[in-house]
Amino acid sequence: MSTHDAPGHTPTRTTPGCSPGRRPHGRLRTAAGALAAACALVLSATGCAATTSSAAADPTGPAAPGPHTSGAAPGRTAPAVPEPAALAHARVNVGEGATAGVGMPISVTFPHPVPAALRAEVERRLTVGTEPAVAGAWSWVRDRDLLDGQRVDYRPPAYWKPGTRVTLRVGSHAVRHFTIGRSLTATVDARGHTMTVTEDGRPTTRIPVTAGRPGLDTWNGTMVVLDKQPKVYMDSRTVGLGDAYHGYYAWAVHLTTSGTYVHQNPNADTYAGRANVTHGCVGLATDGTAERFYRRIIPGDVIRVTGSTQTVAAGNGYGDWNLTWSQWLAHGAAGHRTAAASPRS
Repeated sequence: MSTHDAPGHTPTRTTPGCSPGRRPHGRLRTAAGALAAACALVLSATGCAATTSSAAADPTGPAAPGPHTSGAAPGRTAPAVPEPAALAHARVNVGEGATAGVGMPISVTFPHPVPAALRAEVERRLTVGTEPAVAGAWSWVRDRDLLDGQRVDYRPPAYWKPGTRVTLRVGSHAVRHFTIGRSLTATVDARGHTMTVTEDGRPTTRIPVTAGRPGLDTWNGTMVVLDKQPKVYMDSRTVGLGDAYHGYYAWAVHLTTSGTYVHQNPNADTYAGRANVTHGCVGLATDGTAERFYRRIIPGDVIRVTGSTQTVAAGNGYGDWNLTWSQWLAHGAAGHRTAAASPRS
């Protein structure tokens, strides 16, 4: 499957193929579920409250006071840094009032790259509050379909705790509230041809699967559900595989912008639990297995693949969790961890 719905964007309908996405292909867009449709609203400058920040005590003032100037009179400070214009056109990946899985990063994208010199100020104006309080940090991610400086993500050191209430304020332009739902993670063992679903810390289901065959291996590493659809049209021509397949596939859970899904696949009726035969996706049987898994999933749930080959990149969907916390902090412009405050305003 091949999709290019950049995080922070409202995905639109496309004709995807099923592939880990290592081959060149056209820049097509995918369909998304109801949550992702709400997530790509262009942030408006009207009717939105300002917020506090780790760099500013005044919730209606600038994100940080300007430094003292060498020629200023004693006790006087330089003018406050203006709010970066990029914030007025930012897009956020999580919709207002949404419930997301424990792996969901906050992902903010911009129509044009933010210059390196302005990125720390952008981070300071993107304030995150949580209840209960959770530490977290922004990091600039090179999105698979965007330029450097067009995407910045926020995540804690570990997955969110269920029930956490999160508030994002985008400078003076917008505010988003969302809640973290129950914890659900699914671990795909590509060598063992199984997927183990763990809910709220307890393994609940072990599902036979078929993953990507040799040479078209499913991405290794941690992926986060972008969206899901009851039916997706997949076309192998979009990923350079000729006429290998084309048609509708049901119960499709979307994992990467390069086109990785967990979905129903008739081949799984024969090969699930026995062999890997797909073009890069994770295939589930047509006996109700795929539909049951689909109905349990929400955007932000975590799918982890082990026993495969190349690790998915941070910017190929939400591969943020494949970076260690130290690596994550190293890509932040502010250069430090930010502590989240209460979302109440």
